[in-house]
Amino acid sequence: MTALAVGLLAAVLVVAVTRPRGLPEATGAVPAAAVVLVTGLVTTAVAWDEVRELAPTVGFLAAVLVLARLADAEGVFRWAGGVLARRSGGRPRRLFLLVVVAATITTAVLSLDATVVLLTPVVLDTARRLGARPAPHAFACAHLANSASLLLPVANLTNLLALQSTGLPFLGFAAMMALPQLAVLVVEYVGLRWTFRSDLAVDPVGTPTGDAAPPPRFAVAVLAATLVGFAAASSLGVEPVWVAVAGAALLAARTLVTGCAEPRHVLAAASPVFCVFVLALGVVVAAVTEHGLGDLLAGLLPAGTSFPQLLAVAGLAAMLANLVNNLPATLVLLAALGPTPPVGLVLAMLIGVNVGPNLTPVGSLATLLWRRVLAARGIPAPLGTFTRAGLLTVPAGVVGATAALWLVLTLTG
Repeated sequence: MTALAVGLLAAVLVVAVTRPRGLPEATGAVPAAAVVLVTGLVTTAVAWDEVRELAPTVGFLAAVLVLARLADAEGVFRWAGGVLARRSGGRPRRLFLLVVVAATITTAVLSLDATVVLLTPVVLDTARRLGARPAPHAFACAHLANSASLLLPVANLTNLLALQSTGLPFLGFAAMMALPQLAVLVVEYVGLRWTFRSDLAVDPVGTPTGDAAPPPRFAVAVLAATLVGFAAASSLGVEPVWVAVAGAALLAARTLVTGCAEPRHVLAAASPVFCVFVLALGVVVAAVTEHGLGDLLAGLLPAGTSFPQLLAVAGLAAMLANLVNNLPATLVLLAALGPTPPVGLVLAMLIGVNVGPNLTPVGSLATLLWRRVLAARGIPAPLGTFTRAGLLTVPAGVVGATAALWLVLTLTG
């Protein structure tokens, strides 16, 4: 039974990574979940409990995806591209720094998918318009989509899955992860700038042109209000999913009235098929966890929060993310940590599954999606370059963030 469970998970991941003939990720996950139930790898009750536990997180994901897409329809990312072009003054190094800042903010507020799908094309078009080489700026988007997702619970689905296990409110999570996030950002900036030093040294052939477009004030105001709502909701006992739904509904009403989007676009933005994939994946991972992997990992995970123990958890999480992708790695590790794990261990795990995927292109679905965005624009993303950038940033980022987390835990008790 263990072999069957592992084989089903492997098949789901292969389909999700390769997407044969452009089929969605759910193509492999839904049949695999059905096999899990038919063969009795998990009972219907266990599968239902898994789906019910994941449902609020998946609903939140759908709402944030709608929020990001409608913000794009309102021109938020086009406006951001104009700001990048003007503020850079046509200098590649300054543009690189601004892209790092923009990717960090986008990931933290609108999730890593927005950085990959919406910001990356804008950054590539901006670099091309300025005559700068696209590679440094493209890789900055890819790396920051993963590693800049430590700060806020809304930045990554992994954070949302783990938030309940931490017992932390929205602002409490942010306070604990602020220093680890800063440590990672420093490592990413230095490592990526060194990796692409020759590209950034080339003088551009273009200059910023065009009048400054006015900012989409309504959309920016809705995004800001939604972010404030996330912080306030946790103290009021309101689930963040309802704040995200309110923000998405407000922006949807605006875009539908102005004609910036149609109802079918709003529905498509929620990525219902991907949401089904996440739920089905949860059922498959539950089968793997119950048939050996959970016990194996539970035996490897430490119980304390000393720096070596935190680093062991972060390192194991990073390794598992690169082996089986960070989403199933998060589900398996949360189950292995048990119902009431120390907060520090859960946060160390998040460091591993959020920063670790930058080591290989298969570490996260966001990275795979980023590669498709580049391919659609004829921009190469060589495996050798990805690996070099990952080797320079991932180990140092994991160690630096874990050390920062240990310091925060020590100071706060």
